[in-house]
Amino acid sequence: MTRIALVTGGTRGIGAAIAIALKESGAQVAVSYAGNDEAAAAFTAKTGIKAYKWSVADYDECVAGIARVEADLGPVDILVNNAGITRDGMFHKLTREAWQAVIDTNLNGVFNMTHPIWPGMRSRKFGRVINISSINGQKGQMGQVNYSASKAGDLGFTKALAQEGAFAGITVNAICPGYIGTEMVRAVPEKVLNEKIIPQIPVGRLGEPEEIARCVVFLASDDAGFITGSTLTANGGQFVV
Repeated sequence: MTRIALVTGGTRGIGAAIAIALKESGAQVAVSYAGNDEAAAAFTAKTGIKAYKWSVADYDECVAGIARVEADLGPVDILVNNAGITRDGMFHKLTREAWQAVIDTNLNGVFNMTHPIWPGMRSRKFGRVINISSINGQKGQMGQVNYSASKAGDLGFTKALAQEGAFAGITVNAICPGYIGTEMVRAVPEKVLNEKIIPQIPVGRLGEPEEIARCVVFLASDDAGFITGSTLTANGGQFVV
């Protein structure tokens, strides 16, 4: 049976790698994105994976967007909540707007996407919900109070919802990447990467988006049916849980 997968924030970086890996594993995949039309068009042209535009921060947009995906492909079996933003700043300078924007996307967005899909998964007695959290949701990070709070919230969401889904054949798990070599991270000055970031990582390098994607493919598979409520830490040993 071909599974239908939906990846939010799926046209660039980790999300794009996840979408491609799921397609290669045999799933039929759709991705959502919020703003970069050019990147979305390039991703679809390269992969053949259709991209749908909406904001995960808006519940009504999520309901409408999911309906479009399901009309085109069928009911969603695998949901990967990957979309996320940062609005960094030291707490004494953090604005209410920066706080709310990050919470709305990174935490409320997980609710907004999962809630409309959940009843269908329950009725079909199968589902995979995979939430992409962060090492900074586990250990915290100076200058990222809003981001760390949102990503820690994703872990609480995962643990609680897993208990509700277990009897219905739905697993809910989280992945906490460390520093991954995305376009954003590689834009950090080389001196900062080599002297401040990489020395914190015991394996001595950045992770690759494809390494996170392989974690998702496993958790989405039938082989992972006994794993739920778990957090898979993929950070090169930087933070050991």
